[in-house]
Amino acid sequence: MAAPVIVYPPDQDGGRRVRCYDRILGRAHSLEELADLLADAGWTRSKLDLDGPLVEWRGGGHDVWHPDNAAG
Repeated sequence: MAAPVIVYPPDQDGGRRVRCYDRILGRAHSLEELADLLADAGWTRSKLDLDGPLVEWRGGGHDVWHPDNAAG
């Protein structure tokens, strides 16, 4: 089963597009902004595990917010 949340590689501004299922939630520039987007979409902050199986990180993990540091 695919992860419901996909965090795409950082763009030139350091923002990462965030998708939950088939809906684009927006762009996050930090873990805090990512948590805000997910909370706005109904995810419970206290249960967010950004390193767990429900989140797929593309182009680097949660510590990559600039394209120069992106994997791939």
